[in-house]
Amino acid sequence: MLTTEQTAAANGKTVSKAPSFFRVMRREIWHDKLAFVSLCLLAFIVLYVYIGALGLSSDQVVHVTLGDRYLAPGAEHILGTDEGGRDIYNYLIVGARNSITIAVGITALCIVFGTFIGLMAGYYGGAFDSVVMRVIDFFSMLPTLMLIITVVSIIPRYNVWTFILVMSVLGWMFDARLTRAKTLQQSSLDYVSAAKTLGTPNLKIMFGQVLPNIASIIIVNFTLTLASMMGVEVGLTFLGFGLPANVPSLGTLLAYARVPENLRLRWWLWLPAALFILVMMLCINFVGQAIKRAADAKQRKI
Repeated sequence: MLTTEQTAAANGKTVSKAPSFFRVMRREIWHDKLAFVSLCLLAFIVLYVYIGALGLSSDQVVHVTLGDRYLAPGAEHILGTDEGGRDIYNYLIVGARNSITIAVGITALCIVFGTFIGLMAGYYGGAFDSVVMRVIDFFSMLPTLMLIITVVSIIPRYNVWTFILVMSVLGWMFDARLTRAKTLQQSSLDYVSAAKTLGTPNLKIMFGQVLPNIASIIIVNFTLTLASMMGVEVGLTFLGFGLPANVPSLGTLLAYARVPENLRLRWWLWLPAALFILVMMLCINFVGQAIKRAADAKQRKI
């Protein structure tokens, strides 16, 4: 039996395939100059931060040298020093690396776990879906930020990876809800019914057919969640409930702005970190909006 493409070829006709989501996304970003510049700038910043932090350790960065305290930016210290004589530039690089790692790690774990749970619940439905949704409803009712602060406070020694794990355990519910809703829509379509009729295993249908069809939504969610997770980590550290003092973070640098004297006279303590966060948030947002348009044919610019 001839396929549609073979039949069209025999009749001398050409059948144009629908472009993949990644091709549409690439085209959308290319035609949106702001998103394209943001993506290039974002890639440059990430590479610069991770390459620059290769020769730096947290212990080296947080080492106190009282003889160099509160030095203004100069040849020896590009961005000056803080109250402990710590170099702000090195602190900014390592702190940015930690903040980016935390944001990517939390977002990735939440997306993977939430997608798996939502995919299973939306595909099987019934009693399994009801139990999963009740568990998600229970976790959603909990005061997430208060739980994070409590858990972080009672852990005697924690680091970047511990923080990622705690945040991920308490932050996967939205991803599961989103994936479940999209899976329910896909499960009612004819291609899923046809695959079940042909005896295709459920796991193959879920991960081989349903998941690729909702991948665009997952990618959009990943991009938009990334910025919010970075903001959560920086905000918690700013308030004193994030990373410990011996682990560099952008939130620690921003916390210097709480002192009026630093805010007025020592701009180099907090302004570089504030500008870095602002640029990162804007770049991620512009790229995320372009990817979001690529996932919705009605919003595309081309």
